[in-house]
Amino acid sequence: MKDDIGSTPEGSDGEYSLDEDDQLQPEDTLVDRGVDDVLDEGYSPPDRVPKGAVHGLTSREQAEGETLDERLAEEEPDVGAVDPLDEITAEERSRTDWRAHDSDRDDEFEEDDEVGDRRAGRLIAPDAGSGIDTESEAFAEDAGIDGAGASAEEAAVHYISDTPD
Repeated sequence: MKDDIGSTPEGSDGEYSLDEDDQLQPEDTLVDRGVDDVLDEGYSPPDRVPKGAVHGLTSREQAEGETLDERLAEEEPDVGAVDPLDEITAEERSRTDWRAHDSDRDDEFEEDDEVGDRRAGRLIAPDAGSGIDTESEAFAEDAGIDGAGASAEEAAVHYISDTPD
C-alpha cells in the first residue's frame, strides 16, 4: 500500500483511473491528436476480427481443435517464393546424369573420380579407441552402416579403388 494516501485524487483507483485529474492532457504530452481532452478521443476498433475471436472460444471448440481446412484457409501464400524445380526443364529431368547444381556439370568437374561409388559405414580405430594414439597417420576400419543414420562426416567418406578403371 502507499504511505501517502493523499497523493491519489478522490474518486480515482490509482494508476488506471478515468479521473480527469489522473489523465495526461495533450499539453502535457508530445502527442497532439486534435482533441482538448484525452477522454474525448474515444476508441477505434481494429479493422479485422481478432485472431482469438475466430475459433476456440468455447470449451467444445477448444476440445475439438481446428480442422485442417480451417487452418489452411487462414494461410497466406508466399507470393515472393520461387520454386527451384520450376527452373528445371523437362529435358533436364529426363536425363539420367542430371545433377543438382550447375557446378556439377562444369568442365572442372569433368571426371567424377574424387570419391568412390560405395559409401563407408562407421569408422572405428583398429584398437576400438581403447588405447593411446601414438601413430601420426589416421587408420580406421569400416564397422558397417549404423542403423541410426550417418552423420554428415560419416556420409562423406567413400571407398576409392586403388587401381584405375
